[in-house]
Amino acid sequence: MLLGVMLLFVGAVLIVNGVWLIGQARVAELAPPGEPTPVPGGAIEGEGATDRRAAVAAAAENHPTFIQNREVTVLNIFTGFVGVAVSTTLLVQGNAAGDLASIRAGGFIFLFAFTYLWVAINGFLDAGGRAFGWYCLFVAITAPFAGYYTLRDAAGNTASIWLGINWFAWCVLWFLFFVLLSLDRPIARVTGMLAILEGIATSWVFGFLILEGTVKF
Repeated sequence: MLLGVMLLFVGAVLIVNGVWLIGQARVAELAPPGEPTPVPGGAIEGEGATDRRAAVAAAAENHPTFIQNREVTVLNIFTGFVGVAVSTTLLVQGNAAGDLASIRAGGFIFLFAFTYLWVAINGFLDAGGRAFGWYCLFVAITAPFAGYYTLRDAAGNTASIWLGINWFAWCVLWFLFFVLLSLDRPIARVTGMLAILEGIATSWVFGFLILEGTVKF
């Protein structure tokens, strides 16, 4: 059940972050060639500022996909702390009962919790995110092994098979974040669309069905 709670909020944060990325990609696409990307909601400074830049900023801010960084940060912080609480509970309970499965789940959930807390901190610090991109590569390399062992031990259990497949899907998403942030490739829109799809298929629906008892481990 704790995993279901975590997955429910992971679904929410992936969807919102995906919309945010698509909005950021739209802002970059609207920016005039050779000029800095305008920051919607911010001041337009410098003698080179033009009416075009002001119009781009206004158009981007009025679009439904535009979400301010601090708005996204709120959900990332909340989801990150939910992950910390769930992970800590599983680790403590698993250690007391000698339950390796709970300990493993707690450790893996920390990968998610740290991801969202780091994104939130970067939002407040206005950091570039390159170091976070390398962290995403670390998780992307770790995720397939988590998926392999989950499927190996599934024993035909639907929830375990679903979770195992999810790890491979999350691997792809984390790798795209590495390419976007550390390699600085213009794939924000594609990454955002995949985040939304995975938020629905791997987390929101899965977590809801676990909490309803429709899918059980």
